[in-house]
Amino acid sequence: MTPRHAILPLALLLACGSTNALAARGFDVRDLASLERVSSPTLSPDGRRVVFAKRVVDMAANKSSTALYIEDLMARDAAPPKRLTPEGWNVNSPAFSPDGKIVYFLSAKGGSMQLYSIPAAGGTPKQVTALDTDVGGYKLSPDGKRVAINLEAFPDCKGDLACSKKKLDERGAQKNTGVVFDRMFIRHWDAWNEGRLNRLFVATLGDKAATTATLVSGDVNGDVPSRPFGDSSEYTWSPDGKSLVFSARIADAKEPMSTNFDLYQVNADGTGAAKNLTASNPAWDTGATFSSDGKTLFYRAMKRPGFEADRFGLMAMDLATGSAREIAPKWDRSADGITLANDGKTIYTTATDLGEHPLFAVDVASGEAKKLVGDGSISAIDLAGPTLALTRNTLKTGDVLYTTSADASAPLRAITPTAGERLPDVAFGDFEQFDFKGWNGDTVHGYIVKPWNYQEGRKYPVAFLIHGGPQGSFGNGWSYRWNPQTYAGQGYAVVMIDFHGSTGYGQAFTDAISQHWGDRPLEDLQKGWAAAQKQYGFLDGDKACALGASYGGFMVNWIAGNWNQPWKCLVSHDGVFDQRMMGFATEEQWFTDWEQGGSAIDKPANYEKFNPVNHVKEWRVPMLVVHGQQDFRIPVEQGIGVFTALQRKGIPSQFLYFPDENHWVLKPANSVQWHDTVNAWLKRYIGQDLK
Repeated sequence: MTPRHAILPLALLLACGSTNALAARGFDVRDLASLERVSSPTLSPDGRRVVFAKRVVDMAANKSSTALYIEDLMARDAAPPKRLTPEGWNVNSPAFSPDGKIVYFLSAKGGSMQLYSIPAAGGTPKQVTALDTDVGGYKLSPDGKRVAINLEAFPDCKGDLACSKKKLDERGAQKNTGVVFDRMFIRHWDAWNEGRLNRLFVATLGDKAATTATLVSGDVNGDVPSRPFGDSSEYTWSPDGKSLVFSARIADAKEPMSTNFDLYQVNADGTGAAKNLTASNPAWDTGATFSSDGKTLFYRAMKRPGFEADRFGLMAMDLATGSAREIAPKWDRSADGITLANDGKTIYTTATDLGEHPLFAVDVASGEAKKLVGDGSISAIDLAGPTLALTRNTLKTGDVLYTTSADASAPLRAITPTAGERLPDVAFGDFEQFDFKGWNGDTVHGYIVKPWNYQEGRKYPVAFLIHGGPQGSFGNGWSYRWNPQTYAGQGYAVVMIDFHGSTGYGQAFTDAISQHWGDRPLEDLQKGWAAAQKQYGFLDGDKACALGASYGGFMVNWIAGNWNQPWKCLVSHDGVFDQRMMGFATEEQWFTDWEQGGSAIDKPANYEKFNPVNHVKEWRVPMLVVHGQQDFRIPVEQGIGVFTALQRKGIPSQFLYFPDENHWVLKPANSVQWHDTVNAWLKRYIGQDLK
């Protein structure tokens, strides 16, 4: 480059004040699908090294793989993270041995998912387990000589894993395929019930791969960990290694109507009976962690049976007496987990808070909660020695691994790059939080995201995104599914409202949506849309589409008949169309029971109060409908019903059907197709401006 040609870029940089202004394009779904992802920050016991997982995508092959990387934190920036696991290995779930010399992980390299180890200094992986069943998760004993593992097994096989394998083999050889059920769940999330439970075993580690393990959860007839999203955080070792505590819900005919998880203590050698530690609480207990002396058990608990979005309070139980107390009863946030400080005096936890997901430190003695790291969403943390490791994301960054001091008083040190650093030619839309008076005069918050090519004085078409849950939040965080930047990257402005029912604004705010799906949140959305247009003149209210999934899909279906005036198009993904049928067809019955104030049998009128199917006569706005065949939360017939109604009324409509996706669209190529179809729908009705 000659000096003459160098002047222009420098002048642009000085004028714009940011290298991001030099980017040539907006963020695209192909960027989202192919972007490297970091997760699972895991510190060595002395806090000097951090291992993390990095996922990469092969778009041509339509698959992803994950490797482990390790960083010597004492080397600072002189030595960047280096790959620990070999090329060709797809791995997950890292953990250090107690002496910090070995890193354990799970891999299906040998044909089934088993536990492996590798020297932290580098070397060749060694297989640690060779069991007849895939290992779903694990947790090392305090002395590192044993490992607790969860496996799928048939209850009548008890601890005989070979028996479970034989049953599966025999079933696979049968010519008939019919299955007889005598209780629910017959299916859950995206899998049919084949009769196996997640069960907790203990195996001894040695020079050779363990081929046997001892069942320790045998007399508790429930999944350990829970389905469909439970993990090894639902069980823990006692400091002396003599027992384990796990969370479980009894798998009986009442299971689909129940959120009653209890904590059970069992002997690590498999002898004796399980002891229910929380039998007095008929709601959800989980996430147990022992104090270092083994005398206190910390855990999280809800108070209201049947309500999956109740507040998780932090609890401390004296194991000698069985008495328990809530640590921070006045802290009106729901704790996500428990990471205990080295001295046992502080609990580190994350919680949704005013549109973000910060890290908090809660004093065990006083219950005082202090925000340590905010400005975005903390997705994972680990604590060891003097070091705190965490992954944090924002609406612009993707997950970034940081380290800091144990109390987060030191500056955050980035170990991995941001999305912008990985994609230097991409400009991301700036964002801002705003608030307004919504239902009942309450303050309601929302976010506005500018298009990537924003220019003062111009107006832009709008994507109005409605979150699911309904007890969820669209805030300052990064998503690999509903990411506002993919719309900003197409030249749209984005508006998101955290209506009544959203999390992070106090439990009363979250509670407000139950039995009010169609009035209170709709009022918030209407007032939020008006407030956003009044405050942000660049929003083109005449060119706007509303989009949502799950509850957001329900709301789009509800809007179609009750607030269709502002919208040029709609997108309904996996949304409820007929509340009455939803009450009978969804798998987790406790959800509809709570949200509608009773079952569809006992309270049929409640299911008709906010039922989109009753308002089809008012539908007029073009709608794209999306649904996955494997969605058992909101079965595919709901989406088919929406599309049928649209077609019968002659309303312009499309149905995007995925035979191999569940409530979410996860496969890379399918994600690209989803976004391309949605963007084409928006472009058709509100245009786009990529200049």
